[in-house]
This record gives sequence, structure tokens and C-alpha cells, in this order.
Amino acid sequence: MRTKLTPVTAEPTAADLAAIDAEWPLIAAELDVLDAEITMFYAEDHGGPTVLDWRRLRRAEARVTRAAAELAADIAGPHRAA
Repeated sequence: MRTKLTPVTAEPTAADLAAIDAEWPLIAAELDVLDAEITMFYAEDHGGPTVLDWRRLRRAEARVTRAAAELAADIAGPHRAA
């Protein structure tokens, strides 16, 4: 049975927008990985991925790792001891 969906009328708060802004480098890096993976899938129809396709994927994955590490460091704060 389907229930009636209520429209969302609440706008994002300033804190929500700040959180998205802080996470944006990681989101963008993950989108780059997705784009590289899609390119790899389509390359299978045209003789397989090239060396440049593989390099693009590796670099995109490295950007995700760096962005995630930077975000984690920002969340942990500058005074947190390891």
C-alpha cells in the first residue's frame, strides 16, 4: 500500500550547508572516480581501457584518499594527538 508523500518544505540550515561545503572536495573526488570507472566500462566495447584510462582511475582514487584524509584531519582538529 502506498502512502501519501509529504512535500519537503524545510530549507537546509547554515550548518547543513557548511557541512556540505566542508565535504565538497571529497564529494568531487568521488565523482571523478565514478567518471573514470564509467569511462573504463565503455572502453571495454572499444578494445579495452588504455594506459591513460588506468592512470586517470588511479589518480582519481588517490584524490579520494587524500580528500578523505584531509577531511578526517579537519574533523579531528589540529590539537588531537595521535
